[in-house]
Amino acid sequence: SITSLACNVKSSSSLSFCTDCCWRASFFLPSFLLLTCSLAFFSFFPSDEGEIGYYTRRGGVGEDFVTSPEISQIFGELIGIWYISEWMAMGKQNAFQLVELGPGTGTLTDDILRVFNQLASLLSKCDVSIHLVEVSPKLSAIQAEMLTGGKVQSNPENKSAYMKGISKTGIPIYWYRDIQDVPQGYSFYLAHEFLDALPIHKFQRTEKGWHEVLVDLDPEVPDQLRFVLSPSRTPATENFIQPEETRDHVEVCPEAGVLIQRLACRIEKDGGAALIADYGHDGTKTDTFRGFRNHKLHDVLKAPGTADLTADVDFSYLRKMAEGRTATLGPIKQREFLKNMGIDLRLQVLLQNSRDSATHEQLLHSFDMLMNPKKMGDCFHFFALLPHHRVVHPTKKDNPQSKSPLPPVAGFSELSLT
Repeated sequence: SITSLACNVKSSSSLSFCTDCCWRASFFLPSFLLLTCSLAFFSFFPSDEGEIGYYTRRGGVGEDFVTSPEISQIFGELIGIWYISEWMAMGKQNAFQLVELGPGTGTLTDDILRVFNQLASLLSKCDVSIHLVEVSPKLSAIQAEMLTGGKVQSNPENKSAYMKGISKTGIPIYWYRDIQDVPQGYSFYLAHEFLDALPIHKFQRTEKGWHEVLVDLDPEVPDQLRFVLSPSRTPATENFIQPEETRDHVEVCPEAGVLIQRLACRIEKDGGAALIADYGHDGTKTDTFRGFRNHKLHDVLKAPGTADLTADVDFSYLRKMAEGRTATLGPIKQREFLKNMGIDLRLQVLLQNSRDSATHEQLLHSFDMLMNPKKMGDCFHFFALLPHHRVVHPTKKDNPQSKSPLPPVAGFSELSLT
């Protein structure tokens, strides 16, 4: 399968390939000493304590990194407004699902729900439900506490959702372990700082062609890992390098590609939209793989399983993976998207309502974190998947009776105050 990992297993002094999903079996291997593996494989290694999966075990948010929703409530509020804006532009369907992938602590969903509640009169005839895709028991418990006050129940009668509850504002919430478990239907999808955490493959162009970057045990330093090039082409090299690639070093995230294909198929069939926010590039960057621990850069090869491993999202790759099933917008820089969504106006309202200098300063500080080009403003980007009919205007030749132009997609065009 596309998520099968290219892994070399050391046998004496030679290397041989294991092309099935060997990362699952790797959990039963006693140490790294047996393996030379891809970065995708390496990302799934357990910690020294034997606990499997960084996000399943630690969660990361607040411990090793901070995300935009934790910095300012304005961020989540504007995301909530974006979904309502698109729901209205697409005809105000009588029901929609909001599906968030990797909801973290639940702060972003909580901010969005607050907006939905404040605009309850607008949504009064719409049946809204929340669907969270979360594999971490630790984070799902934190989300449940924030969103429902801890009033949730396991859901054995529903084989897809493992937990359900009601938000503090009365909206049903369901938890799933995989996007494929989420029911089909008209849905709005949200992936904020989700794709960057998925495992990648790295490739290097050489005089002999493309070779995959692997992780190996350094023979000269005990218990030390190192990067090496595969001695020959791996299955990942054969499948993931695009023929038109011009860069000499490439990072590919097959799981992100599969996810985009699934979202595009769902949107094409059922309608809705997907909004993706992450740090990334449009097919220009090369080596971005890095680790974070305790809010500092961390050597990715040290203490496997204890740090947040991340790589910039290649939005040009996501666009290709949509395969024309949906229209795509972006990537657009976070500071431009938020400005187009009216963050300046929202900040002024909050500043006018702030009653003390500490709150005033915090609002200005958080605004600077989100918008400053040297902080989050330029490194984070927004990208959207939308039905073609949402952005393609029928020409008068095709439809002489066409009505007024479709409203622009919020965030991706300049804010008009007229």
